[in-house]
Amino acid sequence: MKAILIDDEPNGRIALRQKLKDYCPDIEVVGEAENGRKGIERIQELKPDLVFLDIEMPEMDGFEMLIHIPEKKFHLVFTTAYDHYAIKAIKYAAFDYLLKPIDIDELKATVERLTSMPASNVTNKKLETLEQNLLSKPFLNKIAIPTTEGLLFFDLQNIVHLEAESNYTNIYFDNHPKLMASRTLKDFEEILPTDTFFRPHNSHIINLHFIKRYIRGDGGQVEMKNGNYVLVSRRKKEEFLKLIGR
Repeated sequence: MKAILIDDEPNGRIALRQKLKDYCPDIEVVGEAENGRKGIERIQELKPDLVFLDIEMPEMDGFEMLIHIPEKKFHLVFTTAYDHYAIKAIKYAAFDYLLKPIDIDELKATVERLTSMPASNVTNKKLETLEQNLLSKPFLNKIAIPTTEGLLFFDLQNIVHLEAESNYTNIYFDNHPKLMASRTLKDFEEILPTDTFFRPHNSHIINLHFIKRYIRGDGGQVEMKNGNYVLVSRRKKEEFLKLIGR
């Protein structure tokens, strides 16, 4: 895969180039750029398969740079020195990102995953989701869900509840048939907003806006508005009752 490194810090580009050379033999770095304007030129000239893009750059940051590229037929990995708000928006859009200083194992895992997938215009759709979430901050409202058939994009407000199934997750919607996501329930727990979603049981996450009633018991049960029942564990019962004001 041909790769381009876009970062305003020379040391950052040098370090990443060396790590790719030492640990990712399937990647050929064909170009670099120190700012967004030159990054656009390199992408249009070299047509890379993979772009490592620094988020924080003077004059034109990584997000702004992407707006000026009409066709994004490449894999995109964001790099940043800050674990800030944008990271959650990046996760919602199913993009890869690496925190600086870049960990070798994380770099290798990211590259291995991307080299097994063809680059396509799905990058454009993911960027639309990312842009909507960044514009709507501090509220994230769109999520890209990876399935065996590819990425599907949904509004968070339409997710009723999620149910673990081994290393996959069943997702129930109020306006779409159930689907199976190729991501664990823990993965979703880490990114879903805690003011809307709650994990009452090891196997379930619920959208609090879709609770129909709570049925008392050892831990109890929640009836959702779609007619499904979700268990509440004894360990989570007190926290759940406080959350719903009981």
